[in-house]
Amino acid sequence: MGLFEAKKIISFEKIFFRISGMRVTAEYEIVMKEDQAEITEYRIYYTKGDGDERRPQRCAVCPVDEMLKLLNECEVLKWDGFHGKHPIGVKDGEMLSFSATVNDGQTVKADGSENFPKHFREFRNRIFKMLSEVKQDE
Repeated sequence: MGLFEAKKIISFEKIFFRISGMRVTAEYEIVMKEDQAEITEYRIYYTKGDGDERRPQRCAVCPVDEMLKLLNECEVLKWDGFHGKHPIGVKDGEMLSFSATVNDGQTVKADGSENFPKHFREFRNRIFKMLSEVKQDE
């Protein structure tokens, strides 16, 4: 971390992560909209010819201060530069691609294959919980 970079996330513009497995690929975007964090889950459907299709699945909102608290509890700033190589002997698993723009332009990038930054699973599970608590319109 550079000398003048914050040790805590005090704002964010956009957070994106993609989780790919053998059967499902999903993307998650979290965007700051005034005093709310808008969370959207997308599924990626593989199509012939025209490329992949990205379809929104679920959406939730939470107060920005709640999202900032989660980002800091999970120490997301420490994830920057993380590259988790696939563990030897593990035959299957999920791949992660993560990027965030925080604190007025600071970027955080991480990736891994069944090897994720510390606290990523906690972060992902809390996002999943927020999405599952919202009644979705059919």
